[in-house]
Amino acid sequence: MMVAFGYHGGKFHGSQIQPDVRTVQGELKHAIERLGWWSESCLEMSSRTDSGVSVRMNLATISLPKDIANVIDESSFVSALNDHLPEDLVVWNACRVPEGTRSRLAEKRLYIYRLEMIPSWPSDIEYEKFRKACDLFVGEHNFTNFCRLDPVRSPIRTIESCQPWLDNSGRIVGFTVVAESFLWNQIRRIASSLHRVAKNDIELNEIALALEKPEESFDFGLAPADGLILWSLGHPEFPHNFEVPKIIDGISIPPEEKRAHKQWLNLARMENSSILEREWLRLIQDVR
Repeated sequence: MMVAFGYHGGKFHGSQIQPDVRTVQGELKHAIERLGWWSESCLEMSSRTDSGVSVRMNLATISLPKDIANVIDESSFVSALNDHLPEDLVVWNACRVPEGTRSRLAEKRLYIYRLEMIPSWPSDIEYEKFRKACDLFVGEHNFTNFCRLDPVRSPIRTIESCQPWLDNSGRIVGFTVVAESFLWNQIRRIASSLHRVAKNDIELNEIALALEKPEESFDFGLAPADGLILWSLGHPEFPHNFEVPKIIDGISIPPEEKRAHKQWLNLARMENSSILEREWLRLIQDVR
């Protein structure tokens, strides 16, 4: 089975199993064990996320014992898992896939980042400049200056789309970004650079140089994890529309004063959680 699931990132120490801390993969493993379906290497997750990163949609493949796989339907499978999962982690769809299907081989991933959660987010942003900054990241680039390098992974990635994300009043609240795969901390470093463009701390040509000259060191900072949400995945074996986030109603405007912004972050995190909960309810109802 392949399952779609989501979770509130602030409640977990990342997605992958780690000793002595609560993780998403660990909770999924516990649920499968309680159901008596666990076997070594039966669980594979598509996208890995750091601590604090929330997820509307991730995918995982779960290999079931043959006697269970032959009789259980998708709806019962979802219900059984959710009965053994904590409330901050929800499975909202499932489908049968050919044996050996890899959930990690998603064709594309869409993230959103709520930039206004970074302190000093300006109220007056030059839209065209911000849009052009987003455009700089589109296409194939060497992202050495926009990631935490991994010696076994190439820093070259192709970004399909990078666009401003707006609220219902037309205010820029962040950005969306789509690619087949991303590097460690890549989106959070892009987010920090876009935040600095919005503040007029850096110019567009500085981002362009950082992309064009990966052998030279540029450091535009690392944005916090709590503004980042994995929104949607596209996988050839999973029947789900690859969804770009709609304009969001009812999210608050951040105060510019530093102390007030720090307090407002609690509200912003609750708003993000509410957005996810509404999405999961809608998605569960859509597949019934």
